[in-house]
Amino acid sequence: MTLILPYNREEEGAHPSFLSPDYKATIKRSPQQPLIRIPQTLTELTGPAGRWDRLMGPAVADLTKVGKGEAIGQRIIVSGRVLDEDGRPVPNTIVEVWQANAAGRYIHRKDQWNAPLDPNFTGSGRVITDDQGRYRFLTVTPGAYPWGNHYNAWRPAHIHFSLLGPAFATRLVTQMYFPGDPLIPLDPIANAVPAHALPRMISRFDIETTQEALALSFIFDIVLRGRDATPMED
Repeated sequence: MTLILPYNREEEGAHPSFLSPDYKATIKRSPQQPLIRIPQTLTELTGPAGRWDRLMGPAVADLTKVGKGEAIGQRIIVSGRVLDEDGRPVPNTIVEVWQANAAGRYIHRKDQWNAPLDPNFTGSGRVITDDQGRYRFLTVTPGAYPWGNHYNAWRPAHIHFSLLGPAFATRLVTQMYFPGDPLIPLDPIANAVPAHALPRMISRFDIETTQEALALSFIFDIVLRGRDATPMED
């Protein structure tokens, strides 16, 4: 069992507020009363560090080959490092991803908009960071999709990230966007994040790690806390 220190949120306001009126779902979801802080106990601060693979199964780093054939869409490599507030690598961190397919549809019964499903793409993957905090996925570029928040509302292409540290209570969730996407300035979810911190959620194209004749490459480093913290969802 590993003892970890409590997570301290950045004081400068990189993370989205509970209430963002343009993102309509937060109106009902946001707390209406002052929050009550419940101190973490040993149960929340310890967990199965080093044994995640036994609990969750083997890694799924290639999202393009989970069916009988290959997923449809532009193949991309998404990789990066998980870092602490001082830029040090954070090893042995579970990095989970989930995303829409190339047509912008999730494999979920509640997603019923008129876009095709891909029988060879589930949109989910999972790896453990190495000693240098590195992770890597092979997937396809997710499509934009309508979401009904306002007139003609479309979500920009994005990939959801979930990170698990030494204990279940250390789970953090964020989203990764793609550079140059014209939908980002129009998206209330992305813009619920303070303007100075939003660029930390946008990946960067990297020709050096692009794999010739296979996949383009995007780098997305995740900083857990501190001055350069990646904005996280509550």
